[in-house]
Amino acid sequence: MTVRHRTVAAEEAEMRLDRWFRRHFPRLTQGALQKMLRTGQIRVDGRRAEAATRLAPGQEVRIPPLPEGPAPERPARPPVSEQDARALERLVIHRDDSVIALDKPHGMPVQGGPGITRSLDALLDALRFGHAERPRLVHRLDRDTSGVLLLARTPAAAAALARAFRGRDVEKTYWAVVVGEPTPREGRIDIALARLGGPHGERTQAVDDPKQGAHAITDFRTLDAARRRAAWLELKPLTGRTHQLRVHCAEGLGCPILGDGKYGGAAAHLEGLPGALHLHARALRLPHPEGGMLEVAAPLPPHMRETFAFFGFTAPRTPPPRRLPGPARRRADRGGPGA
Repeated sequence: MTVRHRTVAAEEAEMRLDRWFRRHFPRLTQGALQKMLRTGQIRVDGRRAEAATRLAPGQEVRIPPLPEGPAPERPARPPVSEQDARALERLVIHRDDSVIALDKPHGMPVQGGPGITRSLDALLDALRFGHAERPRLVHRLDRDTSGVLLLARTPAAAAALARAFRGRDVEKTYWAVVVGEPTPREGRIDIALARLGGPHGERTQAVDDPKQGAHAITDFRTLDAARRRAAWLELKPLTGRTHQLRVHCAEGLGCPILGDGKYGGAAAHLEGLPGALHLHARALRLPHPEGGMLEVAAPLPPHMRETFAFFGFTAPRTPPPRRLPGPARRRADRGGPGA
């Protein structure tokens, strides 16, 4: 075999080099790829490259003689049923050539894992809408958190959205119903968090020494309250730690999120009200991969609508998605990879 060269296609913009090789040469193992990168046999535009190198359209990839061998076995993804496909399509609240926004229901896991037989990620083939590639996740929501979840439709969009989340250019707005009423009614929670193991699985815990955990900041504002029995909060995470909002409400405010027995215990439940977690990813505002800003919001899930009606909370109508023209302005104080 001889050395070959291949040009990166337009639809492969911002794709990682290792993923580009997996797409074009599925028989190549990760170990063999890493060895060829380490020894400089693989080059991009004549320069040495790394697995994480992002490609641009028109670049030339040098492909050395590749070792022969069987393609690595990948578990076949089961086809999506028509019923599941229709249900998933109904969750779409925004769609363009680069981005899909879903209104994720409470209780739907985003990705598979131990004990999970059905996840959103396993159903994404139903949301191709004529594209050659399935959309891909760019951030996550907890299984029991409802609301806005973004998908990228192309490798370039996935890379741009990932940069936005990493670079804190995404403004996230959550709504929560908490047990009790915070004092003061608004402010900032700045409490470091650490992931710990335990008999019932991993959990996040507030730590006094910031060196023992990860920096975590949440702005909060009370939108309404019911005789100190419960309050409706707007939460804006400025960092994206696992279970950040749940721990910050329970330990930082002393007001656990309604239905959050994991972090609030028995105090997180009120008799006669739904026992599901009352945490909703209400809205996202972020740079669109094609320029400008995208704003998208999701309506309350049924169990939170029931609780709002019980306490007399009145939520504003859900605005339609908006694509704002002009260059995206970088925000230095927002975002994180998740909350």
